[in-house]
Amino acid sequence: MKLFFILLLSFYCFTAMAQNKAKQLDSLFAKMEKEKNFNGNVLVAEKDKIIFQRSIGKADLAGNKDLDAGSLFELASVSKQFTAMGIMLLKKQGRLSYDDSLRQFFPELPYHNITIRHLLNHTSGLPDYMRLFVNNWDSKKIATNTDMLALLAQHKPAALFAPGDKWEYSNTGYAILASIIEKASGKQFGDYLKENIFVPLGMNRSLVYRRRYEMKKIPNYAFGYVYDDREMKFVLPDSLPVTASIVYSLDGIVGDGTVNSTTGDMFLWSRALTEGKLVGREMIAEAFTPGTLNDGKKHNYGFGWIISSDKKTGTIASHSGSWPGYITYIEKSIDSDKTIIILANYEQGALPAIKIGNILYGIKEEKKEEIKLPEELLRQYEGEYELAPGFIITISVENGKIYERATGQARLEIFPEKQDVFFLKEVEAQLKFIRNEQKLVKSLILLQGGQEIEGPKIK
Repeated sequence: MKLFFILLLSFYCFTAMAQNKAKQLDSLFAKMEKEKNFNGNVLVAEKDKIIFQRSIGKADLAGNKDLDAGSLFELASVSKQFTAMGIMLLKKQGRLSYDDSLRQFFPELPYHNITIRHLLNHTSGLPDYMRLFVNNWDSKKIATNTDMLALLAQHKPAALFAPGDKWEYSNTGYAILASIIEKASGKQFGDYLKENIFVPLGMNRSLVYRRRYEMKKIPNYAFGYVYDDREMKFVLPDSLPVTASIVYSLDGIVGDGTVNSTTGDMFLWSRALTEGKLVGREMIAEAFTPGTLNDGKKHNYGFGWIISSDKKTGTIASHSGSWPGYITYIEKSIDSDKTIIILANYEQGALPAIKIGNILYGIKEEKKEEIKLPEELLRQYEGEYELAPGFIITISVENGKIYERATGQARLEIFPEKQDVFFLKEVEAQLKFIRNEQKLVKSLILLQGGQEIEGPKIK
């Protein structure tokens, strides 16, 4: 009887705490909705209990359709964890090894000593396929992974570094992993994921979907929108010149993106990882383990997941995604079994992962303090920085204030916390400017969602 009362008390304590967190989360998103600072779906859970779920805004502006819990979103780079799982399943099935060479599958590629593990960990040194397409592809045609492999074999762009020497985020690596899945399984990438991941887990609204390439309609689809400065409104990226060629010409490439899902299905995915449903817990643990470079140093990437750890939250596995019209995020607590899923289909406003985490873990929010920098110093940061083909951040100064504008997004003020380091108030992100030996600004690093993306100053 005593044990029963202890268990009952624990249940009521958990319920009360969950209700309090849900109330705080509801207040957070009510404020964001009022300020029109978020358009998307969010789900927050502790263990196997959803404590907060909400849909805000429109799924389809042309049809005036609201988002709901079943709305389907492009996951962008959050897709990479499914590509990684496809490789893990093939390893479990004995069809490949993490130490297999890239050239074992594609001997025509001019890159040696790269293993599947290098691809999974982003330590391959492979060049960026997107830049290769910008310079060598007819943007009126939709490319596929076969086209990507052919361009790499034909033009032979140089490797960025020797395999394992450095960590550098690589969309090329994950697109090639998808092609390895196809070669090793004998199935199309989307079919393999459907048969081996989505159907077994009951993820009935999840699929690999290329809207422009496949020309088929999906019910309750959340169209992604970018901001058109000329029209002063949100539009599909297909109608904005700066994004149109990218979203069309690269729509056929899979592996680094193109998985589409809902918050509910992503929660099923999160639970499956916790419970070891697809592969054993030992294999899952390896996916959540930071990789090691040739010199023995660790980096913070596992297999499709960014790994971080601190005293307040314990070990966290997370990943963000961005593609014209979409910003996505998933976070899993390895130690306390908490889950945050955010899927947004407007490239404007906040992705409040840190604020959600503070509520979920009971962390007091620390406000960043801005400092004053002279205008002549602010002027040194002005220019255009290319973080990826078709994705440019423009820095400008006006009336003593400094602003950033990313491709397809509205202009936002940035605030200096120290020289060369700025933060945003509307978005959980930092900008860090890098100088050359002559002390001139040469590049910009975007720190967001656990990732660091550097872009050279091009103008």
